[in-house]
Amino acid sequence: MGIPKFDSPEEEIKKWLNHIALICLSEDFQKLKKELETIYSRSDVKDYRITAFQDALYAFLAQEDEASSVNIGRC
Repeated sequence: MGIPKFDSPEEEIKKWLNHIALICLSEDFQKLKKELETIYSRSDVKDYRITAFQDALYAFLAQEDEASSVNIGRC
């Protein structure tokens, strides 16, 4: 029996970057980001484009985290 090999920090970062890139390029992400930009610009949110991007990304990551928690609970 061998010692399990853990990903190096660089490999872990690359996985996260790839995952985030795929989210950001998705049609659903782009649609949500645009909707948030519209809402935030009308509400005079400072740096509304950056805030919309951050909120959309957070929403997608939280949704995936919630989905994985539900799937783990089914095991």
